[in-house]
Amino acid sequence: MSKWRVKPVSAFEADMKKSELKRVLGKWSLTAIGIGAIIGGGIFVLTGTGAYNHAGPALALSFVIAGIACVFAALCYSEFSSILPVEGSAYAYAYGTIGEVFAWIIGWGLILEYAMGSMTVAVSWSGYFNKMLHMFGISLPDYLTTDPSSYTGEGFSMNLPALLIVLFVVGILTRGTSGAAKANNFIVILKVSAVIFVIVAGLFFINMDNWSPFIPEAKTIMVDGKPHEAYGIGGVISGAAAIFFAYVGFDAVSTQAGEAINPKKDIPFAIIASLLACTALYIMVSLVLTGMMDYQNFDPQGAYPEAIKAPVAYAFDIAGQAWAGYIITIAATIGLISVLMVMIMGQSRIFLGMSKDGLIPPVFSRVHPITGTPKRNLIILGTFISIVAAFTPISKLADMTSFGTLFAFTMVCIAVWILRIKQPHLERTFKVPALPVIAVCGIAINIYLMINLSVDAQLLSLSWLVVGILVYFSYGKRKSKLANPPIDNTEL
Repeated sequence: MSKWRVKPVSAFEADMKKSELKRVLGKWSLTAIGIGAIIGGGIFVLTGTGAYNHAGPALALSFVIAGIACVFAALCYSEFSSILPVEGSAYAYAYGTIGEVFAWIIGWGLILEYAMGSMTVAVSWSGYFNKMLHMFGISLPDYLTTDPSSYTGEGFSMNLPALLIVLFVVGILTRGTSGAAKANNFIVILKVSAVIFVIVAGLFFINMDNWSPFIPEAKTIMVDGKPHEAYGIGGVISGAAAIFFAYVGFDAVSTQAGEAINPKKDIPFAIIASLLACTALYIMVSLVLTGMMDYQNFDPQGAYPEAIKAPVAYAFDIAGQAWAGYIITIAATIGLISVLMVMIMGQSRIFLGMSKDGLIPPVFSRVHPITGTPKRNLIILGTFISIVAAFTPISKLADMTSFGTLFAFTMVCIAVWILRIKQPHLERTFKVPALPVIAVCGIAINIYLMINLSVDAQLLSLSWLVVGILVYFSYGKRKSKLANPPIDNTEL
């Protein structure tokens, strides 16, 4: 059969009926999963790099642009999830519409998105964890908290906290989805409370001069020892591309469809609700942060070299409110755990979907009979993520995550339009209004943001996709279950 073969909707329905995953997630648990993934990386981590490396005080506009791009994609995700409520997210959607080879490419892109995202959050968590330890007078040696490329000393170094937090989260996830969801719900309540605290408390320490000029004049700055074009309108756009990874949360909701109690209604609700709530919080926090602290003070070579790693906490420290920094640091340290939890959980479900279709080895689709989780899948994934996170700098990881996210969003906007044309009579509990307009806008803005990512991120991400194509033609194409349907041995 051709690599353009499409998995029929009936096959997805059959998969749902025989799924071993436990349907334990309701509407609000799914929304909490979305919020759990979205709130973390963007607010607690990327606000510093977004302000200094890209947009300055206009970072709020970057969040607006990224949020608009996400709304188009979120609407398309919602329609798809109402038709195909299965694990696999955009990969499954493409498999049911465009064809196997495109589904593979999207799945491979999602692996990049979630794996790099998990590693980014693990490294970020390490930064907040070390700051929390410093508050209590504890300091770990640099060689145990720094990746080799950032280490200024001699000899061996690694980011040990980043490695350990991944293994800790995998331990929680292998025990069962219900327990993991309850832990996530608790952490979400904690960190949303912390974000609201930042917004309200930060209002009292805003210096209006820090917002002037709101869009700084474009100029070249040095980032990681290389010249980098920042600020101006171009900086606002590149800032939107760079912080886009912070919006991966609503995508993660769709990966949990196989465990949702009423997926056709609750997945679309959770996707849109989590996105709108978090976009509003992002915009307000970025305004407060850049109002409290001059964006130029996030320079890693400046007076506050650590501020870019934990920007919100340092903004309160510099404002002379160390007590608030303590609250934020503790909340962020705990809150980032739920981001990591959702990303690793989402990644494992994408592997599960691809493995069920035969495109990757069967070990990734085995579900533990007691816990109802893909336990081996999670252990393999956690081992890989923990090792890479321990030895890789955060700047490389975040931009590659954004590329994978933008690529997947673009393909979903294309795929939902194709399915509407090819199978207009399919039952859709949610339909995108003015689909051609929404799809075109989503495709255009996501491609534009991809173009505005760093050249290094583009080259590394494209290299990843080339490797993925080679893997598909050497393994996935031959092993695909659509290419090798089961033989009916029933005696006549």
